[in-house]
Amino acid sequence: MSDLIDCDIHHAILIRVAPERVYDAFTNAKEMDAWFTAGATIDPRAGGAIQFRWVDWGPDHITDKDGGPVLEARHPERFVFQWHPDSLEYATTVEIDFESVDQGTVVRLKESGYQNTPSGRQALANCAVGWGEALTLLKFYVEHGLQY
Repeated sequence: MSDLIDCDIHHAILIRVAPERVYDAFTNAKEMDAWFTAGATIDPRAGGAIQFRWVDWGPDHITDKDGGPVLEARHPERFVFQWHPDSLEYATTVEIDFESVDQGTVVRLKESGYQNTPSGRQALANCAVGWGEALTLLKFYVEHGLQY
């Protein structure tokens, strides 16, 4: 048995605004705090870092933080970072592509690198759901100005 799960998280969503607007909403801490986090920090360049922070988030009132290095940042096309959604002992990689289309932007997210352990499998399931929720929140924020 491999120590990595042979399965990645994949999401895609159409957001009806220009790629620059979507990219900026994801890579600017003040903007991210408007739709997803509370006190995020982001240095949106390769070699920079991203730190998510949640306070009393959602119905379970989760307070947590996580983050890691920014591996790639090509405005407004691609943003890649690592973080530790399962354990501080290893990082997963999140790749986000912002594709310009006639209707706006298709955001494609892929996360890979979960360990094949009970906690790794649970983290993959939780993040698969969580990324879907996050991209929906991003869509409502940039299309309609709705903040959480």
